[in-house]
Amino acid sequence: MRITALDETAETFGLRVGQGLAEARAICASLDVIEADPAADRALLDAVADWCDRYTPLVALDGDDGLMLDITGCAHLFGGEDRLVEDVDRRLTAFGFAVHIAVGPTPGLARACSRFGGPRCIAASEATAALAPLPVAALRLEPQTVMDLARVGLKTVSELLAAPRPPITRRFGQAPMLRLDQALGREGEPISPRRHLPLLSAERRLAEPIMTEDQVLDLAGRLAGGLKTSLEARGEGGRLFELLVFRVDGRVFRIEVGASAPLRDTARIRALFEERLSVLHDDLDAGFGFELVRLNVLLSETYDARQPELVGEEDNREDLTRFLDQISARLGERALRLPVPLASHWPERATMHAPATDALKALDRPAARTDVVARPVRGLRPLRLLDRPEEVEVMSAVPDGPPASFRWRRVQRRILRAEGPERLAPEWWVDGEDAPPRDYFRIEDTDGQRFWLYRQGLYERRTVTPTWFLQGFFA
Repeated sequence: MRITALDETAETFGLRVGQGLAEARAICASLDVIEADPAADRALLDAVADWCDRYTPLVALDGDDGLMLDITGCAHLFGGEDRLVEDVDRRLTAFGFAVHIAVGPTPGLARACSRFGGPRCIAASEATAALAPLPVAALRLEPQTVMDLARVGLKTVSELLAAPRPPITRRFGQAPMLRLDQALGREGEPISPRRHLPLLSAERRLAEPIMTEDQVLDLAGRLAGGLKTSLEARGEGGRLFELLVFRVDGRVFRIEVGASAPLRDTARIRALFEERLSVLHDDLDAGFGFELVRLNVLLSETYDARQPELVGEEDNREDLTRFLDQISARLGERALRLPVPLASHWPERATMHAPATDALKALDRPAARTDVVARPVRGLRPLRLLDRPEEVEVMSAVPDGPPASFRWRRVQRRILRAEGPERLAPEWWVDGEDAPPRDYFRIEDTDGQRFWLYRQGLYERRTVTPTWFLQGFFA
């Protein structure tokens, strides 16, 4: 049993991470021990990261106990960097967290100052002065590298700055100087956000919290109206929308809805969220109210504007997309699925079932409507295929001839007519060069039922004994 984390009070007793629990209790008999739960810690950190979306969409995880926020262009919305830091500190402290915050011109400098006791707000001109007194461990170096640097007398960043670069690089590698240059802004260091950035976003900060779903939906409709102008300027419509609802106590709800066609109509966007909220009614707990609502466009496509019919006829395509959107919002996008043709002559790979909202788009492509693979055999394929071909026992007059009878699921069937064979070569780029071909037969038994059987393998090849399988049924 070893210590994995400490609070500041425990550190004052000289305890350290990795220390044995028995030794720690000998040092501090009143030590309060809680069993570690890394999964719960990560879930809590993710929840705090979601809450930080109120300040910037560029939120990244920094280890197991930190967050990195890129507030470039966002600080003025909160009255400047100092006011933003004060707001973050005040809110998180009210939630019960002990927070260390620093704002700097580079991610490395901000991280070093927040974790090793540097100033809170550092200007670009003050970067060297703020970083110099900190230990070299603040540069995110490996523990072994920190120990090696300490052995030669390099314990602080100021000592590393004064040392000549070529000997340091030859002895300790490029990491020390690279981290130093990144912290001082001489080398770039991007932040990888934990979520994809939305294409468009609109939000409303509320002076008084709202409590009901109707109020949330009303704000969603108003925010959609604000995004409509931006979508029109881009000549696009939204395909995937995300509604973020920030609760007063820090809980964040994310609600996504998709559209089968590019969408701008605010009434339809509101209706989609209404359908979704009707399913999440019990999960969307308002608590003490919601203080911030944001609507994001995560995916957009070119909007094909169509003029309404002069005679007043309704667009059937519009009704279909509206129906699919409502079903997908209420039951999920995989509630309705349609077969979509694929570029393969192998029956198992010739089609796939895709969500109806995506399948309609795929079927509208010219390549899907003029599929050269399916055209020569149209009408010769069964209406229904088994999920997996099932092996059958076949009797035939000659080894490589059509079957005379077959046994499937303990039922013996006598064949009255047979057509074939139709040979399909395997896709060597998928199955390999040694995969056997198939000879397909369309057969009809004495009861009038029609089946699609195939023989896998060739009799002229003595290495493999051919095997028969049932794959589908004709009408």
